[in-house]
Order: sequence, then C-alpha cells, then structure tokens
Amino acid sequence: MIQPQSYLNVADNSGARKLMCIRVLGTSNRKYANTSDTIIAVVKEAVPNMSLKKSEIVRAVIVRTCKGVRRSNGMVVRFDDNAAVVINREGNPVGTRVFGPVARELRGSDLTKIVSLAPEVL
Repeated sequence: MIQPQSYLNVADNSGARKLMCIRVLGTSNRKYANTSDTIIAVVKEAVPNMSLKKSEIVRAVIVRTCKGVRRSNGMVVRFDDNAAVVINREGNPVGTRVFGPVARELRGSDLTKIVSLAPEVL
C-alpha cells in the first residue's frame, strides 16, 4: 500500500532514482494505492544530466509493492521494495527500459507497454 509521503524506487531509466508519492489518483478521497495504480509523485533523487530533475512533479504507475497482492486463486505476491515507472500524460513510460520484475496485475489495466518492456512478469 502506497500513501502520500511514501518513498518508492524508480524501476526504469527515465533519470529519476527515488520518488515520493504526493497524491493517489482515483476517487477524491482515496488513501492508498496498490499495484497498477497511478500516483502523482515528486522526484527526490535523480541522475545528473538526464531529462528528469530533482523536485520535478511526475505521474507514475506502481509496479511492485511490499504489501502482498492477493489473487483470485488465493496466491499472495509480494516484493522486496516499492517501485514505480514514470509515465507521461498519455500513459506511456518515459524511460525505454524497465528494471526488475513487475506484477501481472499491470496486464489487466491499460499498461501493456510497461509489461512488454519488463524482463519478468510475476
């Protein structure tokens, strides 16, 4: 579960390294975000000489969470870290590569581009 003030790793090569969630998109009073949800975040740490800079506000999709995701067959999938992929207004990833595994729940939403870039889908 990701809520405002939560820190996330960035799982792509967009130039950001750490993000801090400042808003969970969805209904007006939504408190938590889970895998495949969209958030508004601020870049807290960035790589020098890249397109994204520190303190820039971006949209991101959560691809991994420490809190387990329960599936319909009863299996729970959890990861070691909270991670997100930076996206643009149209929902396409800013980076050209995605690092680490991503959850299969991304396939159900309109995020097939991120799934195709990922090396492993769990």
